[in-house]
Amino acid sequence: MLCGPGKIRAVLFASAALLAFPAGGFASNLSMQTGRVTSQPIGHYEFCKLHASECKPVKGSGAAPKVTDYGWEVVKEINRAVNFSVMPKTDLELFGKEEVWAYPDIAGDCEDYVLLKRYMLMERGFSAADLLITVVRKPDGEGHAVLTLRTSEGDFVLDNLEDRVKNWHDTPYRYLKRQASNNSGRWVTIENAPDVLVGALR
Repeated sequence: MLCGPGKIRAVLFASAALLAFPAGGFASNLSMQTGRVTSQPIGHYEFCKLHASECKPVKGSGAAPKVTDYGWEVVKEINRAVNFSVMPKTDLELFGKEEVWAYPDIAGDCEDYVLLKRYMLMERGFSAADLLITVVRKPDGEGHAVLTLRTSEGDFVLDNLEDRVKNWHDTPYRYLKRQASNNSGRWVTIENAPDVLVGALR
C-alpha cells in the first residue's frame, strides 16, 4: 500500500551518493529555458495553503547537478513504484470537484502522482530546486502534469503515463510552465518547448 507523506517510512541517503558536484558539461540544448513569472495553477495555490513549507524560496538553486548512476536508479525506482501503486482516478471521482492537488493514498490524478514522486525524491536527497512540477499539453489537447528533474545532462521527466524516465525532448507534450527552481511557490513560462517530440533516452 502506498501511503501519504505522513505515513511513508523514509530511508534517507547521503546526497553525495545521488548527486555529484560541481555540475559540469550542462546540456543546455536538452534543458528547458524558462522565462517570465506566470500564473500559479489554482490546485497548487490551494495545496500551498495547506503545505506552506513546500512552496517557498529554495536555497542552493544554482546549476543543475550531475546525477550518479545510483541516483538514476533511485529516480527510476520511485517513478515505477508510484506509477504501479497509485490507481488513476479523477478529482471528480475522489473529491467531487476539480483541481484538488493532494498526496495520494491509493488513488489520484496526474498532479497527485507528481506530488508524491517529488516528496519521495526529496526524502532520498534530491533538492526541491531540481524537482519541478510542470504543466504540459498532451497531443489530444488535454492538460497534464509531470515532474521535471533538472540534471547536468538535461531536464528529465517522470510521468504517470510512462514508466521510463525520458529527456523532455523525447516526450509527446507541449510544455507550458513549471515551478521556478529558486522558489517552489512561483511558476515560470517555458520558452523553448519543441514542436515535435519523439523517442526515448533513458
